[in-house]
Amino acid sequence: MRDKVTERWGTYEAFHVPLGDKRVADIVITHHAKLRYQDRIDRSNPGVDYITRWAWECLKQGRIEPYYRNEEDVYLVDDDLVMVAEFAELPGESDLNGNPIHRMIIVTFLGLMSETIELRDLKSYYSWLRHSRRMTLMKNSRKRR
Repeated sequence: MRDKVTERWGTYEAFHVPLGDKRVADIVITHHAKLRYQDRIDRSNPGVDYITRWAWECLKQGRIEPYYRNEEDVYLVDDDLVMVAEFAELPGESDLNGNPIHRMIIVTFLGLMSETIELRDLKSYYSWLRHSRRMTLMKNSRKRR
């Protein structure tokens, strides 16, 4: 997601934004993430371009940070919005030191912590979900017998 304002790239011009140990130069929004963004964050039906520009601005301003220290999948935007992202190396791209440049693929938006209390502790929330689904499956299997 190189800024469209810049026409010529200088040798020393930074065109990536660091996020942890990754150097992000592009952002991709999946179809699922677009639907979740429209459903859970902004119901005014924004397009992929709007969401991508918004995410790029958040990244440049340092408003995106990891949800957990050691995890690289879940990120917080503005200490409220929880999103899941993956990274892929851009082939043939590297910074001046030879480190790879990455593409950030936003997989989904889980929601706002201010609206969904369960998002405050994802690990316990997902373990509760697994447990409740397992119990439901066990209960349903007992009914079939």
